[in-house]
Amino acid sequence: MVQPTGIHHIAIMTGDMKKQIEFFSDVLGKPLVAIFDMHGVPGGIHAFLKLNGGCYFSLVQLPETAATPITLGLTHAGTGAGNSAPGTMQHLAFYVKDEAQLVAMRDRIRTKGVNVIGPLNHGMCKSIYFAGPEQLTLEVACPGMPVTADRWIDPSVLAKVGITAEEAKAFANPDGYDGDGGAVKQPDYDPAKPHMAYPEDRYKMMLSVPDEALASMSDHAEPPVPA
Repeated sequence: MVQPTGIHHIAIMTGDMKKQIEFFSDVLGKPLVAIFDMHGVPGGIHAFLKLNGGCYFSLVQLPETAATPITLGLTHAGTGAGNSAPGTMQHLAFYVKDEAQLVAMRDRIRTKGVNVIGPLNHGMCKSIYFAGPEQLTLEVACPGMPVTADRWIDPSVLAKVGITAEEAKAFANPDGYDGDGGAVKQPDYDPAKPHMAYPEDRYKMMLSVPDEALASMSDHAEPPVPA
């Protein structure tokens, strides 16, 4: 069955690219592996720090980002218990394999002068909590007990969010699908579905262009530094 198996990268906006790179490289020990002009975005800069072989922490800086206000409770949560607008990132949790590594990460972060809370035991994981630049709410977590639907899907909470028992069973057992070899065509535009916030005329034009043609128009396969 085809399905996502992990995170390739998560991209965070920054108004100070150097400050963020310095924090994640120095405080968390993540190597910078790429920084280049953002593809197809005039004035944009894109950076990647490596987490593992196929997973990256990414930063994006646009010309207007530094002047965009941070509003706690709206754009940023500020803590793992804080509110932010729907669709925004409430907090970001990084992975380590066990509690020994979790405590070692706490030690590392504290040696850089950054305050850390935890570990706290959540059953499914143990976590430490701290802040990054520009009001990032960050966590490092290691696995705890196995996460199984019979123990971790709470019927009372399903009721709070309007999910029936039948729906929960379906959500826990998604339909299997192995693809159709790329033969599925772009659906007609349906305003009831989620859509990216491009200008409407440009977006509908992109949807109307054959996949192969759009790919050839946006090909940035070559690294920025010649071999």
